[in-house]
Amino acid sequence: MSSTSTHPSAPLTWKQADDDVHVATRDGEFAGFVELDGARHVTRDSHGTELGAFATLADARRALDGSGRRKTRSITQTLRRHLSRARS
Repeated sequence: MSSTSTHPSAPLTWKQADDDVHVATRDGEFAGFVELDGARHVTRDSHGTELGAFATLADARRALDGSGRRKTRSITQTLRRHLSRARS
């Protein structure tokens, strides 16, 4: 299994992919996206994990920008999380 590592302090680059979707990359790698869901902006990281819902696009973008500094999960923690979601 290969893994790509990017420096967490590298700035995000944003592009508007659709009227209600903004996509972020960091060092040329997909970093996540923000989509407008009714009146809120939902932020998801590069794995599709929801980071939160925000009133403004700016707040939603900031949430993703800070996500690179989050604690990483072990593969076991990630698998358990996905399995529990699949069962519900």
